[in-house]
Amino acid sequence: MGFKSKFKTYFNLDDHVEEVERYVDEPEKEERAMPNRFQGSELKEKDAQSNIVSLKSVQQHAKMTLIEPRSYDESQDIADQLKNRKTVVINLQRMEHDQALRVVDFLSGTVYAIGGDIQKIGASIFICAPDNVEISGSISDIANQL
Repeated sequence: MGFKSKFKTYFNLDDHVEEVERYVDEPEKEERAMPNRFQGSELKEKDAQSNIVSLKSVQQHAKMTLIEPRSYDESQDIADQLKNRKTVVINLQRMEHDQALRVVDFLSGTVYAIGGDIQKIGASIFICAPDNVEISGSISDIANQL
């Protein structure tokens, strides 16, 4: 037994070698057989593409949470909402000014860490959004315009 025979036997290449030899011995049949083989694979690709669903067509429900904290202790709950990729609108009007500043500072750091955005949308009202939500536009302060 030669080296090639042992190699073929060890790797079970006998079937593959026979197939290759058949195409080498009959080049005309190979040329005719190959387009049919590729046509079959093209049909399979078209069938597979018909099962593909565009991500734009999939509707995902985005949730927004409205929170009116009364103390700084509730800022951790707001940060947890942001980490869960929920948009949060915060009304700080019921808090003391010093605590409200601390909450805004804490949430600014949280929003920065998750790559989100925070914007003031009214007197002591802020919107915090995770990175999957884009905030565009601005709301002007009517009290300053009058």
